[in-house]
Amino acid sequence: MESAPMTLNRRDFLKLSGMSAAAAAGLVAGGARNAAAQRRTDELRISEAKEVLGVCPFCSVGCGTVAHVRNGQLLNVEGNIEHPISEGSLCPKGAATFQLAYNENRATKALYRAPGSTEWQPIDLKQALDMIAERIKRTRDQYFIHEEDGVIVNRLDAMAHLGSAVLENEDNYALTKLMRALGVSYLEHHARI
Repeated sequence: MESAPMTLNRRDFLKLSGMSAAAAAGLVAGGARNAAAQRRTDELRISEAKEVLGVCPFCSVGCGTVAHVRNGQLLNVEGNIEHPISEGSLCPKGAATFQLAYNENRATKALYRAPGSTEWQPIDLKQALDMIAERIKRTRDQYFIHEEDGVIVNRLDAMAHLGSAVLENEDNYALTKLMRALGVSYLEHHARI
C-alpha cells in the first residue's frame, strides 16, 4: 500500500517552522546553560562535604534531610530524595532547618521568670537543668501515691509528660521509661494534640 503524500498548507508550514526554530534555540541555549551550571557545580561550597542523613525535627511526619558537613561545620540542609516519606520535599519550616544552627536570633540560654516577677532573665542551661531536676524530685517526693484503698499503685498524678517529634524513637522510649519509673501516668505526645 502506498501512503498518501503529506499536504502542508501555509499556516501549518509556519507553525512547524516556528516550533522547529524554538526547539533548536532551546537546545543551543540549554547547552550553554548546562555548561555554565557544570562550572558552578565544580565550585559548590558543599563539594567534598560529608552527607549526614537525618529527620526533620519540626513535626511527626518524619521527613528525611541531608546535612552537608565539612570540618565539623554545617554547610547546608536539604530534603533527602531517597527518603520514603518525603521523597526530597520539605515544608517551609523543614527547609529552614539550617537556621537552627546559624540564626543570630537562636536562643542559646534559658529564660527564667522568678515567682512574682514580670521580667524574664537569661540563665545558663546547666542552671536551668538543675532547677528542673530539683523541681521534679520535690514534686515526686511531695505527691507520690504509693497506696490507694489498700492497693499499691505507685503513681504520680501531679506531673505529666509531653513527648516530642524532635526526638527520635529511642529518645522518646527512654523518656517514657523514665516517666514510668517516676510514676507519671499522664503521658502524651505533641503530634496527637
